[in-house]
Amino acid sequence: MPYESRVFMLSICIPIYNFEVTPLVTELEKQMQLLKEPIELILIDDCSKPEFKEKNKNICKHFTYIELTKNIGRSSIRNLFLKYASNDFLLFLDCDSLVASPDFLTSYLSYIKQGNNVICGGRIYPNEKPAKAYRLRWKYGKYRESQPSTVRGIRPYQSFLTNNFVVKKKVLSDIKFDESLKDYGHEDTLFGFELKKQNIPIAHIDNPILNGDLELNTDFILNTEKGIKNLVKITYKLASNSEFINDVRLLRTYDRLKFIRPIIRLSFFLTNRLMEKVLIAGYANLTLFSFYKLGLLDKEIRSDTN
Repeated sequence: MPYESRVFMLSICIPIYNFEVTPLVTELEKQMQLLKEPIELILIDDCSKPEFKEKNKNICKHFTYIELTKNIGRSSIRNLFLKYASNDFLLFLDCDSLVASPDFLTSYLSYIKQGNNVICGGRIYPNEKPAKAYRLRWKYGKYRESQPSTVRGIRPYQSFLTNNFVVKKKVLSDIKFDESLKDYGHEDTLFGFELKKQNIPIAHIDNPILNGDLELNTDFILNTEKGIKNLVKITYKLASNSEFINDVRLLRTYDRLKFIRPIIRLSFFLTNRLMEKVLIAGYANLTLFSFYKLGLLDKEIRSDTN
Protein backbone atom coordinates (compact mmCIF):
# COMPACT_ATOMS: atom_id res chain seq x y z
CA MET A 1 0.00 0.00 0.00
CA PRO A 2 1.50 3.42 -0.91
CA TYR A 3 2.74 5.54 1.97
CA GLU A 4 0.40 8.38 1.00
CA SER A 5 -2.74 6.29 1.55
CA ARG A 6 -1.78 4.67 4.80
CA VAL A 7 -2.54 5.72 8.35
CA PHE A 8 0.77 5.68 10.21
CA MET A 9 0.86 4.57 13.77
CA LEU A 10 3.59 5.91 16.01
CA SER A 11 4.83 4.69 19.39
CA ILE A 12 6.62 7.36 21.43
CA CYS A 13 9.24 5.62 23.57
CA ILE A 14 10.82 7.34 26.56
CA PRO A 15 13.39 5.55 28.72
CA ILE A 16 13.45 7.19 32.16
CA TYR A 17 16.37 7.32 34.56
CA ASN A 18 16.45 9.70 37.52
CA PHE A 19 14.60 12.55 35.84
CA GLU A 20 11.15 14.14 36.06
CA VAL A 21 9.31 13.79 32.75
CA THR A 22 6.17 15.84 33.51
CA PRO A 23 6.97 18.80 31.19
CA LEU A 24 7.95 16.50 28.31
CA VAL A 25 4.93 14.20 28.62
CA THR A 26 2.51 17.10 29.09
CA GLU A 27 3.56 18.69 25.79
CA LEU A 28 3.55 15.37 23.94
CA GLU A 29 0.05 14.59 25.22
CA LYS A 30 -1.15 17.99 24.04
CA GLN A 31 0.18 17.35 20.53
CA MET A 32 -1.13 13.78 20.44
CA GLN A 33 -4.66 14.99 21.14
CA LEU A 34 -4.57 17.26 18.09
CA LEU A 35 -3.60 14.48 15.67
CA LYS A 36 -5.84 11.97 13.93
CA GLU A 37 -3.16 9.31 13.63
CA PRO A 38 -3.15 6.66 16.37
CA ILE A 39 -0.20 7.40 18.65
CA GLU A 40 0.74 5.63 21.86
CA LEU A 41 3.14 6.75 24.57
CA ILE A 42 5.30 4.20 26.38
CA LEU A 43 7.56 5.00 29.31
CA ILE A 44 9.97 2.55 30.92
CA ASP A 45 11.73 3.51 34.13
CA ASP A 46 15.20 1.94 34.35
CA CYS A 47 15.22 1.55 38.14
CA SER A 48 15.31 5.23 39.06
CA LYS A 49 15.59 6.49 42.61
CA PRO A 50 12.25 6.41 44.52
CA GLU A 51 11.90 10.19 44.53
CA PHE A 52 11.85 10.32 40.74
CA LYS A 53 9.34 7.49 40.49
CA GLU A 54 7.13 9.43 42.87
CA LYS A 55 7.40 12.60 40.78
CA ASN A 56 6.57 10.75 37.56
CA LYS A 57 3.80 8.40 38.60
CA ASN A 58 0.88 10.86 38.21
CA ILE A 59 1.68 11.81 34.62
CA CYS A 60 2.85 8.33 33.59
CA LYS A 61 -0.20 6.44 34.86
CA HIS A 62 -2.25 7.70 31.90
CA PHE A 63 -0.03 5.81 29.46
CA THR A 64 1.83 2.52 29.19
CA TYR A 65 4.27 2.71 32.09
CA ILE A 66 6.72 0.04 33.25
CA GLU A 67 9.07 0.21 36.23
CA LEU A 68 12.10 -2.06 36.11
CA THR A 69 13.44 -3.48 39.37
CA LYS A 70 17.00 -3.65 38.01
CA ASN A 71 18.89 -1.17 35.88
CA ILE A 72 19.53 -2.69 32.43
CA GLY A 73 21.28 0.18 30.66
CA ARG A 74 20.82 2.40 27.63
CA SER A 75 21.01 -0.29 24.94
CA SER A 76 18.87 -2.97 26.55
CA ILE A 77 16.09 -0.59 27.52
CA ARG A 78 15.72 0.68 23.96
CA ASN A 79 15.41 -2.88 22.68
CA LEU A 80 12.86 -3.59 25.40
CA PHE A 81 10.43 -1.12 23.83
CA LEU A 82 9.99 -3.61 20.98
CA LYS A 83 8.10 -5.82 23.45
CA TYR A 84 5.55 -3.12 24.29
CA ALA A 85 5.27 -1.01 21.12
CA SER A 86 2.36 -2.04 18.91
CA ASN A 87 2.85 0.50 16.12
CA ASP A 88 4.80 0.67 12.87
CA PHE A 89 7.29 3.35 13.89
CA LEU A 90 9.03 4.16 17.17
CA LEU A 91 10.01 7.67 18.23
CA PHE A 92 12.74 7.60 20.88
CA LEU A 93 13.24 10.62 23.14
CA ASP A 94 15.61 11.01 26.06
CA CYS A 95 13.81 11.71 29.31
CA ASP A 96 15.57 15.07 29.78
CA SER A 97 14.24 16.37 26.45
CA LEU A 98 11.94 19.35 26.04
CA VAL A 99 9.80 19.69 22.91
CA ALA A 100 10.84 22.83 21.05
CA SER A 101 8.05 23.07 18.45
CA PRO A 102 4.23 22.81 18.55
CA ASP A 103 4.51 20.85 15.28
CA PHE A 104 7.04 18.35 16.60
CA LEU A 105 4.95 15.21 16.08
CA THR A 106 3.34 16.48 12.88
CA SER A 107 6.77 17.04 11.37
CA TYR A 108 7.90 13.49 12.10
CA LEU A 109 4.68 12.03 10.69
CA SER A 110 5.13 13.96 7.45
CA TYR A 111 8.63 12.52 6.97
CA ILE A 112 7.43 9.01 7.80
CA LYS A 113 4.79 9.34 5.09
CA GLN A 114 7.52 10.21 2.60
CA GLY A 115 8.96 6.72 3.05
CA ASN A 116 11.81 7.31 5.52
CA ASN A 117 12.62 4.43 7.85
CA VAL A 118 15.15 6.21 10.11
CA ILE A 119 14.80 9.91 10.88
CA CYS A 120 16.94 12.07 13.17
CA GLY A 121 15.51 15.36 14.37
CA GLY A 122 18.52 16.90 16.10
CA ARG A 123 19.15 18.69 19.35
CA ILE A 124 19.56 22.28 20.48
CA TYR A 125 20.83 23.92 23.66
CA PRO A 126 19.84 27.16 25.39
CA ASN A 127 21.66 30.23 24.07
CA GLU A 128 22.28 31.62 27.53
CA LYS A 129 25.53 30.50 29.15
CA PRO A 130 24.96 28.47 32.31
CA ALA A 131 26.99 28.72 35.50
CA LYS A 132 30.62 27.64 35.14
CA ALA A 133 29.91 24.36 36.90
CA TYR A 134 27.79 23.35 33.87
CA ARG A 135 29.72 25.20 31.16
CA LEU A 136 31.65 22.27 29.64
CA ARG A 137 28.57 20.18 28.83
CA TRP A 138 26.74 23.21 27.48
CA LYS A 139 29.60 24.34 25.24
CA TYR A 140 30.28 20.85 23.90
CA GLY A 141 26.59 20.31 23.19
CA LYS A 142 26.02 23.71 21.59
CA TYR A 143 29.07 23.72 19.33
CA ARG A 144 29.65 20.02 18.63
CA GLU A 145 26.25 18.30 18.87
CA SER A 146 23.75 21.03 17.98
CA GLN A 147 24.04 21.00 14.19
CA PRO A 148 21.46 21.75 11.48
CA SER A 149 20.33 18.96 9.18
CA THR A 150 22.47 20.28 6.34
CA VAL A 151 25.61 19.64 8.41
CA ARG A 152 24.46 16.35 9.93
CA GLY A 153 23.44 15.11 6.50
CA ILE A 154 27.01 15.35 5.17
CA ARG A 155 28.01 12.39 7.35
CA PRO A 156 24.57 10.95 8.16
CA TYR A 157 25.63 7.79 9.97
CA GLN A 158 28.33 9.45 12.04
CA SER A 159 25.82 12.13 13.08
CA PHE A 160 23.29 9.61 14.41
CA LEU A 161 22.20 10.24 18.01
CA THR A 162 19.63 8.36 20.05
CA ASN A 163 18.17 11.31 21.93
CA ASN A 164 15.58 12.18 19.25
CA PHE A 165 14.98 9.78 16.37
CA VAL A 166 12.31 7.71 14.64
CA VAL A 167 12.96 4.16 13.47
CA LYS A 168 10.74 1.67 11.71
CA LYS A 169 9.97 -1.18 14.08
CA LYS A 170 11.25 -3.82 11.66
CA VAL A 171 14.58 -2.01 11.27
CA LEU A 172 15.11 -1.96 15.02
CA SER A 173 14.01 -5.60 15.28
CA ASP A 174 16.58 -6.58 12.67
CA ILE A 175 19.53 -4.57 14.02
CA LYS A 176 18.89 -3.84 17.71
CA PHE A 177 21.20 -2.01 20.06
CA ASP A 178 24.17 -4.00 21.33
CA GLU A 179 23.18 -5.16 24.82
CA SER A 180 26.76 -6.04 25.75
CA LEU A 181 27.27 -2.28 26.17
CA LYS A 182 26.02 -1.89 29.71
CA ASP A 183 27.59 1.42 30.66
CA TYR A 184 27.29 4.94 29.28
CA GLY A 185 28.29 5.93 25.78
CA HIS A 186 28.65 5.15 22.07
CA GLU A 187 25.76 2.71 21.73
CA ASP A 188 24.47 5.24 19.19
CA THR A 189 27.84 5.24 17.38
CA LEU A 190 27.66 1.48 16.92
CA PHE A 191 23.98 1.54 15.89
CA GLY A 192 24.72 4.19 13.27
CA PHE A 193 27.56 2.06 11.93
CA GLU A 194 25.27 -0.98 11.71
CA LEU A 195 22.74 1.10 9.75
CA LYS A 196 25.54 2.06 7.39
CA LYS A 197 26.60 -1.57 6.91
CA GLN A 198 23.00 -2.48 6.06
CA ASN A 199 22.68 0.46 3.63
CA ILE A 200 19.68 1.83 5.52
CA PRO A 201 19.39 5.58 4.80
CA ILE A 202 19.09 8.10 7.62
CA ALA A 203 17.04 11.23 6.97
CA HIS A 204 18.36 14.17 9.02
CA ILE A 205 15.75 16.86 9.51
CA ASP A 206 15.40 20.06 11.52
CA ASN A 207 12.95 18.92 14.20
CA PRO A 208 15.07 19.31 17.34
CA ILE A 209 14.39 18.79 20.97
CA LEU A 210 15.80 21.17 23.54
CA ASN A 211 18.22 19.66 26.01
CA GLY A 212 16.45 20.12 29.32
CA ASP A 213 19.20 19.14 31.71
CA LEU A 214 22.89 19.96 31.82
CA GLU A 215 25.35 17.72 33.61
CA LEU A 216 27.87 19.16 36.01
CA ASN A 217 31.34 19.41 34.51
CA THR A 218 32.49 16.65 36.86
CA ASP A 219 29.70 14.31 35.74
CA PHE A 220 30.31 15.07 32.07
CA ILE A 221 34.00 14.22 32.41
CA LEU A 222 33.13 10.99 34.23
CA ASN A 223 30.65 10.04 31.49
CA THR A 224 33.24 10.91 28.85
CA GLU A 225 35.61 8.42 30.47
CA LYS A 226 32.88 5.76 30.48
CA GLY A 227 32.07 6.49 26.86
CA ILE A 228 35.70 6.05 25.82
CA LYS A 229 35.83 2.69 27.61
CA ASN A 230 32.78 1.64 25.59
CA LEU A 231 34.33 2.97 22.40
CA VAL A 232 37.46 0.87 22.90
CA LYS A 233 35.28 -2.15 23.68
CA ILE A 234 33.37 -1.65 20.43
CA THR A 235 36.60 -1.22 18.46
CA TYR A 236 37.95 -4.54 19.72
CA LYS A 237 34.60 -6.21 19.12
CA LEU A 238 34.76 -5.08 15.50
CA ALA A 239 38.37 -6.31 15.25
CA SER A 240 39.62 -2.74 14.76
CA ASN A 241 37.53 -2.36 11.61
CA SER A 242 39.21 0.37 9.54
CA GLU A 243 35.89 1.74 8.28
CA PHE A 244 34.59 2.13 11.83
CA ILE A 245 37.83 3.80 12.94
CA ASN A 246 37.62 6.23 10.03
CA ASP A 247 33.97 7.02 10.89
CA VAL A 248 34.66 8.03 14.50
CA ARG A 249 36.46 11.34 14.80
CA LEU A 250 38.37 10.50 17.97
CA LEU A 251 39.54 7.11 16.66
CA ARG A 252 40.43 8.59 13.28
CA THR A 253 42.56 11.30 14.88
CA TYR A 254 44.30 8.81 17.14
CA ASP A 255 45.04 6.53 14.20
CA ARG A 256 46.53 9.35 12.14
CA LEU A 257 48.76 10.49 15.01
CA LYS A 258 50.39 7.08 15.52
CA PHE A 259 53.91 8.47 15.04
CA ILE A 260 53.57 11.05 17.81
CA ARG A 261 51.65 8.92 20.31
CA PRO A 262 54.63 8.81 22.70
CA ILE A 263 54.53 12.62 22.85
CA ILE A 264 50.76 12.58 23.44
CA ARG A 265 51.24 9.96 26.14
CA LEU A 266 53.92 11.93 27.96
CA SER A 267 52.01 15.21 27.68
CA PHE A 268 48.85 13.61 29.03
CA PHE A 269 50.75 11.99 31.91
CA LEU A 270 52.23 15.34 32.89
CA THR A 271 49.14 17.50 32.47
CA ASN A 272 45.97 15.37 32.86
CA ARG A 273 45.32 16.45 36.47
CA LEU A 274 45.74 20.10 35.53
CA MET A 275 43.47 19.70 32.48
CA GLU A 276 40.80 18.09 34.67
CA LYS A 277 40.94 20.98 37.12
CA VAL A 278 40.67 23.55 34.34
CA LEU A 279 37.74 21.78 32.67
CA ILE A 280 35.91 21.17 35.94
CA ALA A 281 36.38 24.84 36.87
CA GLY A 282 34.35 25.74 33.78
CA TYR A 283 37.05 27.00 31.44
CA ALA A 284 35.50 25.03 28.63
CA ASN A 285 38.09 25.10 25.87
CA LEU A 286 36.98 22.45 23.37
CA THR A 287 40.46 22.02 21.88
CA LEU A 288 41.78 21.26 25.35
CA PHE A 289 38.89 18.86 25.91
CA SER A 290 39.64 17.09 22.62
CA PHE A 291 43.26 16.57 23.67
CA TYR A 292 42.07 15.32 27.06
CA LYS A 293 39.85 12.73 25.32
CA LEU A 294 42.76 11.71 23.09
CA GLY A 295 44.86 11.07 26.18
CA LEU A 296 42.06 9.07 27.82
CA LEU A 297 41.73 6.97 24.66
CA ASP A 298 45.44 6.21 24.57
CA LYS A 299 45.41 5.28 28.24
CA GLU A 300 42.40 2.97 27.83
CA ILE A 301 43.84 1.24 24.76
CA ARG A 302 47.15 0.61 26.52
CA SER A 303 45.45 -0.68 29.67
CA ASP A 304 43.41 -3.14 27.59
CA THR A 305 46.45 -4.43 25.73
CA ASN A 306 48.63 -4.92 28.80
